[in-house]
Parts: sequence; structure tokens; C-alpha cells
Amino acid sequence: MTEHTGKFPHPLYEKHVLKPFFRDAQTYYYEPMLKANRAHSVMLAQCGIITRENARALLAALAQVEAEGVAALVYQSGVEDLFFAMERRLIEIAGAEHGGNLQLARSRNDLGYALTRLSLRPLILTAIRHLHELRHALLDFAEAHLETLMPGYTHTQPAQPTTMAHYIVGVCAGMERDTARLQQAHRVNNQSPLGAAALTGTGFPVDRLLSARLLGFGGVMASTWDSIGASDNLTDVAAALTSLGVNLSRFTHDMLFRATQESGAIRIDDSFIQISSIMPQKRNPVVLEHLRARISRMLSQAQGIVLQCHNIPFGDTQDIEDEIFPPLFGSLETSFEILELYTAVMRTLHVNVAHLRERAVSGFTTVTELADSLVRTAGLPFRQAHRIVSGMVTHALKNGLSPQDLGAALLADVAQEVIGRRVEVSDKFVQDALDPEQFVLLRAGIGGAAPVATGQVLIAQREQLSADIAWLNDAQAGLDNADHALDEAIAALM
Repeated sequence: MTEHTGKFPHPLYEKHVLKPFFRDAQTYYYEPMLKANRAHSVMLAQCGIITRENARALLAALAQVEAEGVAALVYQSGVEDLFFAMERRLIEIAGAEHGGNLQLARSRNDLGYALTRLSLRPLILTAIRHLHELRHALLDFAEAHLETLMPGYTHTQPAQPTTMAHYIVGVCAGMERDTARLQQAHRVNNQSPLGAAALTGTGFPVDRLLSARLLGFGGVMASTWDSIGASDNLTDVAAALTSLGVNLSRFTHDMLFRATQESGAIRIDDSFIQISSIMPQKRNPVVLEHLRARISRMLSQAQGIVLQCHNIPFGDTQDIEDEIFPPLFGSLETSFEILELYTAVMRTLHVNVAHLRERAVSGFTTVTELADSLVRTAGLPFRQAHRIVSGMVTHALKNGLSPQDLGAALLADVAQEVIGRRVEVSDKFVQDALDPEQFVLLRAGIGGAAPVATGQVLIAQREQLSADIAWLNDAQAGLDNADHALDEAIAALM
């Protein structure tokens, strides 16, 4: 039977809950808490809720706490959390008369949710910046391989010739949307709950808009209940990272296949390769395996966010406060590692161009164009053309023929067999239709594999990346301007 001491905190509660959460708060909440306390002090003074003298005493005490550093706010049994530790220190410095007024018109509820939003902000923006860098690396890589032929796959089987650039800009298209999802997560997160107090607001004449402006929030959450109950700012981060993780995991699957000797498509730089302890010939592309594992970790952390927000009361609850720190902040920090590593991999990746060109035509991947050419030149319905070409491929596979062995005589014979009449074309007609370069060049429509079409997509993606970088710079400038405004307001009071 567990012994009940009746005194807070129980040793096991302290061990497993209070101490770990205190360390997390030191990591993620210390700087935001200082900033939020300064903004609250300024707002209280400007609204006449506390005296100018009181505000100056609080601001001076906060400056001393900052000078002492986060390490000075050590865990103390019974103090419970970093908020109370900081408040206790502020009262020690400013005195109970002044230090005890910092929590006027405020609760740990609206403050705690504000601190989470303040802590998330730079992490979301950092994830966006790292994603920009990966997109830039991929676009540079694509531009270098606009004419690099390779087989395109459907159902994991060679399907049609395409180019490496065509594949990469397809990958980049998803990353554009992932960037937009992170931008939206930032917009949802960047709203101020301050002024909601515990739940219903406060009877003091606070200025919620002023608090929001001083902290760089984009606006105020209109409902005070929503302010302390919302979790979609958390699940939006999870959703954006889930999409990013799925997109990257599929890319990683392809990369691992292309790095095999059987594929021979790419060569991972030696700086990312580990050798076998026993087999001298091995070049293990372990960086891709680590990336695959870390993508799985990020996905599991993102799903942890969703699960902790699921099926809980719509209101203040520990599930989406301290308890959510590990998956919430961990998922973003894991994304930094993944994106930085992937950028370095793409910047150093070597492509076996000649080998890929050979692979682009093997497996009869160009025969779609032969069927299309029969429609255009011989006036056949597509289904008849398809049957003729399918019969040619069947004959070639049975007799060990390569695409280069196919000619006009075989086409005429197969046509006689499958549609009841010969179709007369030249050997050059057949070989031109089966040429992988010609196959790709003909696909010059919007988004097609032809270098000119892929090049247009690449240009548009670079333009979008420039716009996304401008968005990030504006978002960061907004936070910097808010810091400057807060500094000016403090200076005016002091």
C-alpha cells in the first residue's frame, strides 16, 4: 500500500512530473516568460491598473532576473513550476508591494497558452527556413539534370522515360504545399490569448490589443474560452509536419532504391557512407536510413500531438500544457535535423547519367509513343494501336529481342495478326518512336517531361520560393519590430 504523506508534492509526482516539466520550462518558456512579463507590466501601467512606480519596479526586477540567468531559477520542492519560481524571485527583488502585482488581470491559464504560442513561433519559422534551403538545393539539382534521362516508375515497375528534373520538380511541388501548411500553422498560432485570464476574462480594464502588439502577435483571440481551450494551433503544426514527413518518406524510399547497385542511378557522397566491418566492397548509404528513421520519429511525435489533443475537455487541461512539450517541440526539432541533413545530401549527390539513360529505354518503356505515333500517322484507333504494340512487345520478350531490334516488318506482321491487316511504316518510324529522347521531347505540354516544360515549372517554383522567403522575412521583421516597440515602451516607463 502506498504511504500518503498529505504534503505536496508526493515524491513520485515530483520525480515524474514537476522536475521534468520544470526543466522543459527552463528550455522553452524562460525567454518568452520574461518577454510576456515585461509586456504585461507595460500594459498594466498604460491602462492605469498599476502605478508607473510599480511598473518600473517590476521591469527592474525582471532585468535582474534575466541578468542572473535561467540557471539561477532552480527547482524548489513545493514551488511547483517556473512561473512560481520566477514570481517568487521577482517579489524578493521588488518587494511584495510591487512584485506581487504582476499577476493582476492574468492567470497561469492565459499566460501558459501565450508562452506555448511564443515558444512555437521561432520553431515554426526555423522549420520553414530549413525547408526553404532544401527546396533551393532540390531546384538547383533539378536544373542540373533537365536533360538527364531516367525511367519513370508506376507500381514500382519501369513505365516511361522521363528526366531526373521532371521527377525532382514533382517532389518540390509537394514541398511548396508543405511550406504553405507551415505558414498557415504559424498564422493560427500567432494569435494572443492574453486577457482571457482563467477563462472568462478579467474585470480590470486591460488592453488585449496592446499586449498582443507588444509581443508581436498577429491579433487577439476573440473568445476568452477559445483562448484557453484551443488546441488547433498545436494540431496544425502536427498536420503540416505529418504531410512533410509523408512526402519526405516517399522520396526517401525512392532514394534508397536508386542508391542500390541493382538500380545504380545515384551515388551518395562518401561523407555520408559507412563501410561494413567484414565486407570490404560495401558502401552503405546509412544517411538515408537515418533520415528514414528520423522521419518516422517526427511522424510519431506529430501523431502524439493529435492524440493528446483528442478526446479531452474543451478548456484548460494539462494534456495540452506541460504534457505536450515532448512531442510538440520534439517534432519541430526533429524536422530541423531531417531538413538540414537532406539539404546536405542533395548538395553532394552524384547521378550516374549514362547508366540512367540506358535504363530509360530498357523494359520497353517507350512503346507508348509507338502506339501514339500509329494513331497520328497511320490513323488507327488507339485501342488497335495499343494491341499491335502490345503484341510486338510480347513477341520481343519471348524471343529475347531488345527495343532496338523492333522494326517495320515485325509491326506489319503483328498488325495482320491482331487487327486483320498489315500496317506499313518504315524502320525509321519505329526507331524514332522508340527513342527515349524523342519520347521526352514530345511531352512539352504544361508540366510535361520535356526539358522546356519542366524548365517552366522550375522557374515557377523558384518564383514561389522567392515569395516564400519574402513571407518569412516579413514574419521575422514583424517579430523584430514588436521587440523594438516593447523596448521603447519599457524605456518610456523607466
